[in-house]
Amino acid sequence: MTSPTLLTVILNYRTAPLTLRAADAALRDMEGIAGGLVIVDNDSRDGSFRMLSDAVRDRGWDADGRVRVIQAGVNGGFGAGNNVGIRAGLSDGTPPDFIYVLNSDAFPDRGAIRVLMEFLRDHPRAGFVGSHVRGEDDVPHPTLFRFPSIAGEFESAARFGPITRLLKNATVRLPIPDTPRQIDWSAGASLMIRRAALDEIGLFDEGFFLYFEETDLCRRAAAAGWERWYHPDSRVVHIGSVSTGMNKWDRVPTYFLDSRTRYFTKTHGRAYAAMATLGLVAGGTLWRLRCLLTNRAVGAPRWFLRDLIAHAWRTGFALPRLPLPPARTLREDSE
Repeated sequence: MTSPTLLTVILNYRTAPLTLRAADAALRDMEGIAGGLVIVDNDSRDGSFRMLSDAVRDRGWDADGRVRVIQAGVNGGFGAGNNVGIRAGLSDGTPPDFIYVLNSDAFPDRGAIRVLMEFLRDHPRAGFVGSHVRGEDDVPHPTLFRFPSIAGEFESAARFGPITRLLKNATVRLPIPDTPRQIDWSAGASLMIRRAALDEIGLFDEGFFLYFEETDLCRRAAAAGWERWYHPDSRVVHIGSVSTGMNKWDRVPTYFLDSRTRYFTKTHGRAYAAMATLGLVAGGTLWRLRCLLTNRAVGAPRWFLRDLIAHAWRTGFALPRLPLPPARTLREDSE
């Protein structure tokens, strides 16, 4: 039996030193696994492409095409950048059996990649499997979720124990289990995907610049009957939000609001998207009233609810009118 092949894709945006650290960790964990690693520079324009290319050459990683550095040419966002790497395939031009998407600030422990690969190999209907992710402080990061819903938006924004218990089957963030379990979707910091699933459902929707692209991809996989899993034995350290600066947002960027609207409208329609936003506003208002009465910090970006409402009014929950690039499959690209 031919050994399955793996393509690891790391997307770089102005994080070259971290990207090299992630690539080094991935390569060490890929020992004995057929395939390769591709680093996609997402049009950083800060010298990253040259720095990465020189480092790969100097370290000898480019021998036999094991590691390649390619340029996206334009920063189309997380999904578009990863699609560039996925479409590149292996160095001999063939599509891999599995694709491993790894953030540039994520570092797999020994055995993390093989755990995911063996799980997909042993579970033919599993299309996606994500890792246990923790910070450098050893605190676990949430990576397994339910699909967002009206009730889930209200619950997450309200931050109120009785509401959470009442809506326990709608909470988006799931507790971290000790054994593998099926989930709705997984964060893309460390995510392995069966190529056959992408051949059926297409690649990342490039209409999402950043955020919700993994949610949308897993939603399409669910509709096609592909299972999505979380595996706690695949362990990865993740610094988190280095490229996006999410942890330091003063205001929520428009691209986050665009992606949120796109997800709900694309998946459920404009009326549902409007109700989901009303749920988020209602829950957020309830939380802010509680903060006012108890003299505690809101703990959210400045003017978030105002920006959310203004965005909803301005867009009318419509999808972008500009034509989107087609989500070609690997099979189409290799023919």
